[in-house]
Amino acid sequence: MKIAFFDAKDYDLPAFARLGREQGIEFKFYETKLGEDTAGLAEGSDGVCVFVNDVVNAEVVEKLYRCGVRVIALRCAGYNNIDLAACFGKIHVVRVPAYSPHAVAEHTMALLLTSVRRIHKAYNRTREFNFSLSGLTGFDLYGKTAGVVGTGRIGCAFIDICRGFGMKVIAYDKFPREGAGIEYVSLGELFSRSDVISLHCPLSEDTYHLIDEAAIGKLKKGAIIVNTSRGALIDAEALLDGIKRRIVGAALLDVYEEESDLFFRDFSGHILEDDVLARLISMPNVIVTSHQAFLTEEALESIAETTVRNLVAFGRDEPLENELCYRCGKVEECRKSRRGKCF
Repeated sequence: MKIAFFDAKDYDLPAFARLGREQGIEFKFYETKLGEDTAGLAEGSDGVCVFVNDVVNAEVVEKLYRCGVRVIALRCAGYNNIDLAACFGKIHVVRVPAYSPHAVAEHTMALLLTSVRRIHKAYNRTREFNFSLSGLTGFDLYGKTAGVVGTGRIGCAFIDICRGFGMKVIAYDKFPREGAGIEYVSLGELFSRSDVISLHCPLSEDTYHLIDEAAIGKLKKGAIIVNTSRGALIDAEALLDGIKRRIVGAALLDVYEEESDLFFRDFSGHILEDDVLARLISMPNVIVTSHQAFLTEEALESIAETTVRNLVAFGRDEPLENELCYRCGKVEECRKSRRGKCF
């Protein structure tokens, strides 16, 4: 199989190149993102491998199909950037539903601890031999209430970490886990009770701008918002306003809703044209990391293994365990439920 690999980074190459050789898959790595202008690079390929900021809309799907592409392999869990309806009947879509939930959950707690104990400020000070403690007073997480939105594998891993710190945990999920020992509440109650709100849900029409002006108006004063899921779960302008009005105590972001043209690239020495992000970063109670929560050796290996396994199954015409289809769960007959492909 020949696979066009878009938005390739140095950390992607070792595992994918090695596993590709072992399984007879020829990856052609492109640093550019997949989009309407770059889809032609997939000409002659059996499939494409894409990441979170690649664009796979209806026009791209049609161009890929004309190029001979018959499978799109997401090397991530989220798929909001894929037009699944346009893919149906033409191109199969597979993903990595779970790679290392602990990697993302641990990064979430790292952001939280960095903020509440002012680690980032202390680090910068001591590098200049400033050992003053003025302005570094934090607070205990013990006894505080964490509100977790989304109780999939990552959300549950974060809940376990919070409980280890002696925090109280409440959660919201459209599909609660039965018998998980989690206290589920309404979204409004979660906003009003939580000292820390952590987002671990997928991006969909229902969750787009989940944190908006109305939601911020319900928050406990000084609440901390952490997002290591998808940027568009938060209305960035509303968040900035909430920080300025002293409602939001801190914002800890590994993702940003307009990140596609910014993250994973070096803009040091350049003027950042995104005014909202520039203002957020300038705030003393905001920490932004560049979509790196997944970035551990274990997670990278797991992502590569699952992606290659998905491609091998497609090449052998085997059932696709991790296939995505816009009809799954709908009333129409689902072939996948009979251990087949979606079409």
